[in-house]
Amino acid sequence: MPNLKLQVSRSLAVIPSANTNIPMPNVIVTSTATATTANKLVDTTKNFTSLGIQVGDIVYNTTTLTAATVTNVDSATQLSLNANIMTSTNAYTLYLGTNIAGSVEPCVLYVGTSGNIKVVTAGGDEVTFFGVSGFFPVQVIRVLSAGTTATNIVALW
Repeated sequence: MPNLKLQVSRSLAVIPSANTNIPMPNVIVTSTATATTANKLVDTTKNFTSLGIQVGDIVYNTTTLTAATVTNVDSATQLSLNANIMTSTNAYTLYLGTNIAGSVEPCVLYVGTSGNIKVVTAGGDEVTFFGVSGFFPVQVIRVLSAGTTATNIVALW
């Protein structure tokens, strides 16, 4: 029987979230928030409009390891988010939220530290898998924070 090989071309560390999909690993910008406003990302050093930030793009707060989705481009220096994850001086990375066709790109996962993993599958089903470690060959769009005890999760495309 031949060996099955997983051939991966892209990867991204996953931040589990109740309300944010796993972003495409395409970085738009990396910077630091300059103000604290509830459910907003404020960065007076960047121009979100000229960067092409759109509703649906994903923000990873790399200081607190939390994630949110852009719900509105309020101005060139402020974005509305679907979660209150940013405070002044928090580092962040903004990623594309969808592929070129405008849809969420499902991925498979690698789980570095075993535990339970609760996911939303590419078909929209919410399911918990128990005692997961290593490669997780299920097409997923989100790893949920509640119900996930596994850590060191990497998305693979």
